[in-house]
Amino acid sequence: MKDAVPFKEFDLTGKVAVVTGAGRGMGAHIAVALARYGADLVICSRTVSELESVAEEAKRFGRKVLIQKVDLTRVSDTREMVKVAVEEYDHLDILVNNAGINIPQKAEDVTEEAWDQIQGINLRGLFFCAQAVGRVMIRQKKGKIINISSQAGSVGLPLRAAYCSSKGGVDQLTRVLAIEWAQYGINVNAIAPTFIVGPFTQLMFEKPGFKDYVLGNIPLGRIGQPDDVVGGVIYLASGASDLVTGHILLIDGGWTAQ
Repeated sequence: MKDAVPFKEFDLTGKVAVVTGAGRGMGAHIAVALARYGADLVICSRTVSELESVAEEAKRFGRKVLIQKVDLTRVSDTREMVKVAVEEYDHLDILVNNAGINIPQKAEDVTEEAWDQIQGINLRGLFFCAQAVGRVMIRQKKGKIINISSQAGSVGLPLRAAYCSSKGGVDQLTRVLAIEWAQYGINVNAIAPTFIVGPFTQLMFEKPGFKDYVLGNIPLGRIGQPDDVVGGVIYLASGASDLVTGHILLIDGGWTAQ
């Protein structure tokens, strides 16, 4: 993406955005894009060292950046992050619930540990982060929450029983929060990407035949890139989407249209 903001209606100047899992991959791209469009940031990860380079890049656009170490499996971490963020900025306008994990396993081999890890971050952690930020937005009577889901919430994918279950839960949770919090002027939506090139999928694409499998299911004929997701985030974070809530925005090249 170019440094200049191409569409003024997507201007986020004066907004404060919280991004989880912001240290690398899609989360880092999302955080920097939000800064490019004008937002100050609260960037979160379990690994603070990964956040430092993201913060430096965001600061190139003249934005304030608050780095927070957060383990989403610890609700106390999430609540403390929100407390510190409000003390720093006084308001929170945007939450991008991006953090997530996947542990591919055959359904008959899924372990309790793997199941709990995936649900603990992808669904439980996401919910309690939305709850903590949502309480602030309820007091403000405004806010935008964007949950990063997956096409795996809409279609079954092999080796992903736990992951698909978690993302299906994210989609339903998004709808419930949208309904409950509409009265407070809060928009709650989700973005559901296909496989996106980055650290999260690197090992998958190294497996023989996997890239061909993915391309064979995407009518547009190409693998997703982080900027494909960023466009959806900026739209849902901005005033351009003020009448959009409870929506699952599939960015999948047509995978789920079949």
